[in-house]
Amino acid sequence: MKGQELILLVEDNPDDEALALRALRRSNVPNEVVVARDGVEAIELLFAPGDAAVKPRVVLLDLKLPRMDGMEVLARLRADERTKLLTVVILTSSVEERDLIESYSLGANSYVRKPVDFAQFSEAVQQLSLYWLSLNEPPPPARNS
Repeated sequence: MKGQELILLVEDNPDDEALALRALRRSNVPNEVVVARDGVEAIELLFAPGDAAVKPRVVLLDLKLPRMDGMEVLARLRADERTKLLTVVILTSSVEERDLIESYSLGANSYVRKPVDFAQFSEAVQQLSLYWLSLNEPPPPARNS
């Protein structure tokens, strides 16, 4: 699962996962999507030894996750040299202002509230993919020290 063009979707809700995958397909996003269904699985995928590690171009990260919440995942990503510059988009249904503030304080690149309506959700995913996968210039990959 190597390659800079992967998307890592970290989402525990099967309905939201299906919506996100459908929205990405409808937006003609060609990138492979790897799904982690909780925070621990996301960390295991990202920090697997050697070439087994997933190296996504962007992480779409829910906050309310089992085993390890999205804030802890984000904090771990920012604390490690290999992932500190990885693009992380918080994609959540949370309307809590403290979640918004904490996400940016921990280094999130973007914070998007999941719209309930599928058409709005599709539009949000399309805009995310256009910006983060096409327009945005990512930092160079981390060098192994």
